[in-house]
Amino acid sequence: MITVVGAGTGGGAPVVADAELVVGAARHLAAAQLPSGVRQVALGAVGPALDVIEEYVAGGRRVTVLASGDPGHFGIVRALGARFGAAALRVTPSVGSVAATFARVGLSWDDAVVVSAHGREARTAVNVCLAHPKAAVLTGPGAGPAELGAALVRAGAERLLVVASGLGSAAESVLAVSPREAAGREWGAAVNVVLCLRPGLPVGPAVAVAGPPAAPAGWALPEEAFAHRDSMISKFEVRALALARLGPRTGELVWDVGAGSGSVAVECARFGAAAVAVDASPEAVARVRANAASHGVDVLAVLGRAPGVLAELPTPDAVFVGGGGAEVAAVVAACARRARRSVVVTLAAVDRVPAVRSALAAAGFTPEGVLLQSSRLAPLPGDVTRLAAANPVFVLWACRPGPPDEGVLA
Repeated sequence: MITVVGAGTGGGAPVVADAELVVGAARHLAAAQLPSGVRQVALGAVGPALDVIEEYVAGGRRVTVLASGDPGHFGIVRALGARFGAAALRVTPSVGSVAATFARVGLSWDDAVVVSAHGREARTAVNVCLAHPKAAVLTGPGAGPAELGAALVRAGAERLLVVASGLGSAAESVLAVSPREAAGREWGAAVNVVLCLRPGLPVGPAVAVAGPPAAPAGWALPEEAFAHRDSMISKFEVRALALARLGPRTGELVWDVGAGSGSVAVECARFGAAAVAVDASPEAVARVRANAASHGVDVLAVLGRAPGVLAELPTPDAVFVGGGGAEVAAVVAACARRARRSVVVTLAAVDRVPAVRSALAAAGFTPEGVLLQSSRLAPLPGDVTRLAAANPVFVLWACRPGPPDEGVLA
């Protein structure tokens, strides 16, 4: 049996009365009351520590592992269970750092999105903070309050950051700062968690399922659900296929280039993705913002002409390119060089298809596509129905082979 004890966010120091090996972070080992002469292993890399634990377990000797807060929540219980099986573990959790921080500021957190940036790239945490009104980030080197704040400032996101450090210790600190204030400070290594909150966040209704909101019950919304100009909007049949190929999800970033109404960006945001909508028209940018507000989602609307403006944007997971103007091949080439996972392009002109396919192939993608033709049911006098044909549209898409490159920061 391996005893796993959560510590560090409240209560007294852990007491280990009966163990021959104690494994934990140096700060937990220093604070704990340990038996005289017990072997101590300070956690660094998990693998070597698991090897030592395995030696003691194989010999029938008693092992205690000290961990922060709730070790079953982004903690060492996962690694221990994978090596030794759940039946070998006896877990005694303490209050987790996320729960403790929300408690300090008097907020419920069953509707919060919790993301770990500890030992992981920061971009996922940044995208969650951009897309969701209530998020908690477990920080790590290179992904602390300063880095999160700087990324939010670059995105122009209005957020309040609550930085919790040294939870449960005499040096505990819980500070509420703006992203700009967070970016300009040196925070040290004691930070436990950062809450990222939309200003003026109301108390939401009770939820039945904890975590991020479920995927929307309906998508490929009708054109009437968005403000648009002269029918310059992706038709819902086209948008349905584009969304299927984009695969927007929580923790990812999607570009909508040549956004027009921003209907694709808004729908991606409804799936929990962070979304950036780019258009060269100030009127279009204003419509994007209005449409995002009417659907209750956050979309960063950027005024600028692609491909030039794209260099200023954070790296996307997926990109949608609409509009199909004369420079579409150059725009697609710039997007394909940056996209980590997929690119989707819609075109009305057959003449532009070969150049777009070539641009995708040159970036290492294997392009696919269809000519999408649809006819909608439309009423006729006399209580009868006809088929009203919509303009045909080419939908091209490509997915990058293999997993996306790691280590690309937002």
